[in-house]
Formats: sequence, C-alpha cells, structure tokens
Amino acid sequence: MTIISSERWSELMNELGASIDPAARRANLLVSGMDLENSRGRELQVGSCLLLIGGETRPCERMEEALTGLQEAMRSRWGGGAWAEIVRGGTVALGDEVQWAATLLR
Repeated sequence: MTIISSERWSELMNELGASIDPAARRANLLVSGMDLENSRGRELQVGSCLLLIGGETRPCERMEEALTGLQEAMRSRWGGGAWAEIVRGGTVALGDEVQWAATLLR
C-alpha cells in the first residue's frame, strides 16, 4: 500500500506552480496532518486498520509524465510518500481518524 500526505502534495504543487489532482501520484491513500518523512518502522492507525511503514516510495517516471519536474521535486523529504504493510485490516472511510499508533507489544 502507498500513502501520501496532502500537505506534502500541496508543497510540491506550490514549488512547481501547478495544481494537479493528487490521484496523479497513484497512491492508495491520501492522509492529512501526518508527516511521513523518516517514518520507517512506525505504525499508522487509519480508522480500524493498522499499517506498518516500510519505507519511502521513490518517485518513478510516471510522475514526470503527470507533470514536468514532479519526479525530481518528489525526491526530497519523502515527497513520493511511503509504502506500508497492512498489519491489521479493516474498513477505511473518508474522514477516518489517522494517527501514529503507540508501540504495541506483540
């Protein structure tokens, strides 16, 4: 699963003087209020789901096809977002609370 931050996407659009839909990033989930940079190993609670951040999603050539300069701009500060494994599945709905999970003992 791939995740991007709406705030980081807005920063990228401002930097490039553009306004394209975040769907162009082709991520599975757009979150707000979460800084994904350097979040590898952290758990993200989204609604009833629990996601384990595995690392940075590196931007590919499709980003350049979506907007000239986007691929390069996304290379800094995890602009491509993060990828995650689903630890606990469930339902995710628009407006669900998103927060960093406390470290859980398993």
